[in-house]
Amino acid sequence: MEKKDSGGRPIIQVRNLSKVYVMGEEHVIALKNVNLSINKGEICCIFGTSGSGKSTLLNQLAGLEKPTRGEVLINGRSIPRMNENELAAFRQEHIGFVFQSYNLLKELTCVENVAMPLMFHGVPKDVRELEAKKMLHRVGLLNRMNHFPGQMSGGQQQRAGIARAFISRPEIVFADEPTGNLDSATGALVMETFHKLQERGKTIVLITHDPGIAAEADRAVTIRDGRIHDGAYIPHAPRTLRSAVDSLPIISASANPPKGAVA
Repeated sequence: MEKKDSGGRPIIQVRNLSKVYVMGEEHVIALKNVNLSINKGEICCIFGTSGSGKSTLLNQLAGLEKPTRGEVLINGRSIPRMNENELAAFRQEHIGFVFQSYNLLKELTCVENVAMPLMFHGVPKDVRELEAKKMLHRVGLLNRMNHFPGQMSGGQQQRAGIARAFISRPEIVFADEPTGNLDSATGALVMETFHKLQERGKTIVLITHDPGIAAEADRAVTIRDGRIHDGAYIPHAPRTLRSAVDSLPIISASANPPKGAVA
């Protein structure tokens, strides 16, 4: 897949960010003076091995933890300076999340899971169901709309999770190891889904330990021992994701998408 230059303005800015965890008498330095800018409309991958600090950095960007020192700005607004109510409102309005473990509610159907964020926005049931069907069409799951998570494969559940993250039209989507529980071919399909949804100018920040996934991003930065190495060499997987996608059978979203759906 040809990578593009987003050419956008910075939507996320990290300045001299550090995070230290205090465990009794021990001080664990998870992040050390991290500086990073992420442009609007790009897929930025934060690549690192286990224990490198990548998940801690994601938590800082999303406002899930407070830094020990330093700053995180999203659209010029300071995330660490917000109180819990302000953070909750900001995340609901501007941010979507994709989780490694999918986090679908097993008692809800696929379409009900995808529609859930709109319920918190006060969207009427018939409208949110229609929007959920549109999103499922875009990720190739309209024919699974009435299935429960237990009736879906891991890749299908993850694509449903991606549809749920994008349904409220957030500016930024954070994805924590979104392919971590998937085989390489299914992971490639998930990345293809990200690229399709990114075409509408969304910013995607994903965390991974997989060099093949990192190679599919517009830009990848390596984190090692809590420090960022922007542009550091990331080895390519022996089998590229592009070839993995090409090896998959063609999956039809639906011969008859819902009225008003965008392909």
